Amino acid sequence: MAYIYRFAIWVFFLLSLSTFLCPSAATTRKLTALVKQQPLVLKYHKGPLLAGNVTVNLVWYGRFSPKQRSILVDFLQSLSSVHRRSPQPTVASWWHTIAGYTGKPCTVAVGNQILQESYSLGKTLTNQKLAVLAAKGWKGGKTAAVNVVLTDDDVAVDGFCMSRCGNHASSRGGSAYAWVGNPGKQCPGQCAWPFHQPIYGPQTLPLVSPNGDVGIDGMVINLATVLAGTVTNPFNNGYFQGPSGAGLEAVSACSGIFGKGAYPGYAGEVVLDKTTGASYNAVGVRGRKYLLPAMWDPKTSTCKTLV
Repeated sequence: MAYIYRFAIWVFFLLSLSTFLCPSAATTRKLTALVKQQPLVLKYHKGPLLAGNVTVNLVWYGRFSPKQRSILVDFLQSLSSVHRRSPQPTVASWWHTIAGYTGKPCTVAVGNQILQESYSLGKTLTNQKLAVLAAKGWKGGKTAAVNVVLTDDDVAVDGFCMSRCGNHASSRGGSAYAWVGNPGKQCPGQCAWPFHQPIYGPQTLPLVSPNGDVGIDGMVINLATVLAGTVTNPFNNGYFQGPSGAGLEAVSACSGIFGKGAYPGYAGEVVLDKTTGASYNAVGVRGRKYLLPAMWDPKTSTCKTLV
């Protein structure tokens, strides 16, 4: 069974709808303050996690430009790149929270990159076809590996834009894999928020994407989400809350939160690039800037933000 990353906009919509239907929830702060909110807890189900050195193999399905590929590869390389002179906060500091799950650092390296620009399985993909594509990324090796299928904006995937922006699963042979789609043309309001106005909920102005590509910057958010879920719950018996295969995971438990003070329709306090007007909260290799979602911290049982 696959774990699905459902886009944050549904969370915003449901919370906003509950406030509309029950205005007392928004107006009686003194009464609600008397009710102690239970902390969010992701239970560990005693299964194996991916720790130590993890290789991420990429299968590019579609005609991604070299610039688009470099944005995503730079993000992955930034996860384990630590330089003392790097501007803070960094992508690596965001990923460091994973060590609280695995008990030791998880070092990510980019492995094989397979280009599938001819759409060998067509432009409409099922879960079975995603599994076939994911298998193309594996060429053997001694380290733990995650094969990630990245589909371009002209490829339709079952459930994409309707119930998911990406997901992770495992093969019968015990290999973990994941998929993330480019929402730039198909559903930026669902899978590239906050860089595009949502289709439901509060209609606040979208943020300017840090790399000038709404679809790819949206993919970074979704890739961060599914990769964190893959490492901390690779076989549906790691860290999650709720039903197996459809529960909340390390990042999906904190959907819609990118900075302090976040609430439905508002991403929270982030850093503004004074030159470009773009919003970000993490810096990676080659000075690349990204906006990364909050991650649940097992040490504090809270959604941890970088800024």
